Amino acid sequence: MDERTDRETTGREGEDEACRALRKQGYRIIARNWCCRFGEIDIIAREDDVLVFVEVKLRTRGDFGGASAAVTPRKQARIIASARCFFALTQADLPARFDVVAIDDGEVRLIRAAFEEDPCTPGR
Repeated sequence: MDERTDRETTGREGEDEACRALRKQGYRIIARNWCCRFGEIDIIAREDDVLVFVEVKLRTRGDFGGASAAVTPRKQARIIASARCFFALTQADLPARFDVVAIDDGEVRLIRAAFEEDPCTPGR
């Protein structure tokens, strides 16, 4: 198995683990690996009356600050742009939140409201 295939398999397993953890917390999974021209959203879920866009980051080593450190401002901007695209295409009318599931060396951690849309940025 080449490195890319191995990384994709590991990523899929991480997303599976994230979905299990989210379901245990009461989330209902709506979509996985939702793509648009701005990027991909790993998981779109619903928690009560909130639409939650979830980024999953998995690290098997502690290098580079761990999994949650990989959700950089640039990555956040792509997720926010993709979420706007989702709202435009689906005409969903729910409040939104951006969560991160960080998996560090097998430990799963849910970070609710990990980042927010910049209020100075034009909204959807």
